[in-house]
Amino acid sequence: MKQNPGFLALVERAKRGIKECTIGEAKARLDRGEPVHFLDVREDDEYAKDHAKGARHLGRGILERDIETEIPDTHAPIILYCGGGYRSALAAGSLIEMGYTNVVSMDGGIRAWREAGYPIEKIKGQRAKGKSKKSGEKAKGKSKKARGVKK
Repeated sequence: MKQNPGFLALVERAKRGIKECTIGEAKARLDRGEPVHFLDVREDDEYAKDHAKGARHLGRGILERDIETEIPDTHAPIILYCGGGYRSALAAGSLIEMGYTNVVSMDGGIRAWREAGYPIEKIKGQRAKGKSKKSGEKAKGKSKKARGVKK
């Protein structure tokens, strides 16, 4: 996807104030069993489609609202990732502004993770909210039986 110039400038400014790591560095930390919070900041449907094995989801849209509840320790190590490293860079900047001191953005995001052949997970049976399995049309409040969805 082609990114807009204003967005790219915003990301570049954010990257000057954050730390980044490679996918290899992130995976090595996870493989060593380091106590790190590995967070996927993409949208709900992106996370449901697939995500890095072991990652927790805390979408960019609610990250700032929920981070203090989810990770109250502002010194806890956190690795953020998104699709390619742009949204996670912006998210890292936000967390740093909120007082988090040990945050890094994984450069390359899930695309680079996938390309490297690193482990991926999917949420089984997950579908977009409000859509039926068969048609992809809005469910409009009908029961599962009425929509033709089997248990």
